[in-house]
Order: sequence, then C-alpha cells, then structure tokens
Amino acid sequence: MDKTSARGRNPRGQGARLKEDIVSVTLRLLDELGDDQALSLRAVARELGIAATSVYIHFADRDQLVLATLERFHGELMRAIEQTEAGPADPVAKLRARVLLLGEWVHRHPGLYKVLHESTLNQRTSMAFKQELADRTTAAVQRCMDAGLAPADDPAMVSLDLRAAVHGAVSLRINQPDLPWTPLEEQIDRFLVKLVGIPPEAL
Repeated sequence: MDKTSARGRNPRGQGARLKEDIVSVTLRLLDELGDDQALSLRAVARELGIAATSVYIHFADRDQLVLATLERFHGELMRAIEQTEAGPADPVAKLRARVLLLGEWVHRHPGLYKVLHESTLNQRTSMAFKQELADRTTAAVQRCMDAGLAPADDPAMVSLDLRAAVHGAVSLRINQPDLPWTPLEEQIDRFLVKLVGIPPEAL
C-alpha cells in the first residue's frame, strides 16, 4: 500500500491542519535542498502520503507554498530572538544576543537561509515580512544610543550596516566554510565595536 492510499482523507474541519502539515514538510525539504526551484509540490505530497491535488487545494503554485513556508520560518526566528533578548538586562547585551542568535539560527538552517535571502523567488517577489527583523534591529541599536552605550547617529543606517555585515558573514560561512573563520561570536563583537561604536569593555 502506498503512502497516498495509507493516509486517507482528513476528517471534516481538518483542512487547516493539513495546510500546516504541508508547510512543515516544505520547511524540512527547503532546508535540505537550499533551493526553491528544486522543490516540487509532488515531492511534498509524497512526503505526506497525500495526492498532489490536495496540496493545490491550499497553495495555487510552488511560489505561494514557498512564501508561506518562509513566512513561518521568519516568524519562528523572530520568536526565538524575542526569547533570547528577554534574558539580558542592558541594551548592549540584548543587541548582542539578538545578532548572535541570528547567526546561530542560520548555522542550523543554512538551506532555509539561502532560500530566504539568495533564491530567485527572493529576487522577484516582495517578502514584506522580513522588514520586521530590520525594524527591530534598528530599535535595538537605538536603545544602545539612548543609553549612551553607543555614539549618537542615524540608527537606521547603523542597523543597516550591522545587518549587512552579519548577513555577509553568515552567507560566506555557508558558501565558503573552508576560509580561516574565527568564532562567529568574536566576529560579531568586532562588528558591534566597529559599526555600532560600542566600547569593547561593554561587551
């Protein structure tokens, strides 16, 4: 008996659950593939043991499914960052924890990171949900400035420089792992000192 016939139909009212299951499987497959173009809706259906038509009921095409999956991935990342920031008391420690968590998260999910930031879908489709991460990083930089722990400056520009440096670092670590990398924590501390202006002794 194949997977499709084994699973059967969802009971009435469980369509939302199937939709969530589809996204969960797509999360795993995208992380393994690191390429949205290599994903097929039929492969997702096979993993769940359902007919491909059941996927199309919830997602009109692959792009729609990938976008929904990336939005969930981004939401999970934001919740993880919020939990990490809740620990430290001072603004610098909160900003540092935020950036470190981002780097660690990418290390655990390099495939999803590639699809989120380096895929063809990212180039041709607006992913407005990513703006939340940018805005919250800017707010974290602003808190450091307000507390006198970083020089007064344009927080949005400083935040952009910091995010560009961190994204570049994690992307290079994924794509060129054989370079002589220092620990990510040390590199992020250098970014905070050089780009945000935080005194080394404050880290």
